[in-house]
Amino acid sequence: MDQRFSRALAHPDAFSGFLSDLGNFTVAVPVLLIALLSVSWRARRSGAARWWLPALAGAVATGAVPALVAPLKALVDRPAPPGMDGTGYYPSGHTATAAIAYGSAVLLLLPRLETARARRVFIAGGVLLNVGVGFGLVRHGYHWGLDVVGSWLLSAMLLTVLYRTVTRLGRGPE
Repeated sequence: MDQRFSRALAHPDAFSGFLSDLGNFTVAVPVLLIALLSVSWRARRSGAARWWLPALAGAVATGAVPALVAPLKALVDRPAPPGMDGTGYYPSGHTATAAIAYGSAVLLLLPRLETARARRVFIAGGVLLNVGVGFGLVRHGYHWGLDVVGSWLLSAMLLTVLYRTVTRLGRGPE
């Protein structure tokens, strides 16, 4: 069923290529670095006791992506979609990179937003960005649909650990 769905959706075009590129390390990680620097700078300026903790936790979560994804790719050894070569496509590293980088940025910047409406819009933007990356990867034929879903599940676990870390060990991501 996954292969039928992915084949039906696959139709490489410039837009799906652009969306999939948003999951590249060279795009997603600089966005996270800007968020980490902003959160750290503001927290230190406000006198927060553990101003460095949210940035460190976000960096560790990002560093965990290749440490978790690479062994899973080797273990599962899933064949590539048509038009791609080799094996090791599950889970999608681009999806996990995007989900952790953009998800961490959202989690860490969220307390800085003043209104509930602004927080909802920011969360929705992060979710839509990650859905776009996943869609682009499948639409462009780089991954099967379940490669993307598997990465989202893995990323949800890492983001949960990040959230609990910054809220338990500090006053939150301030």
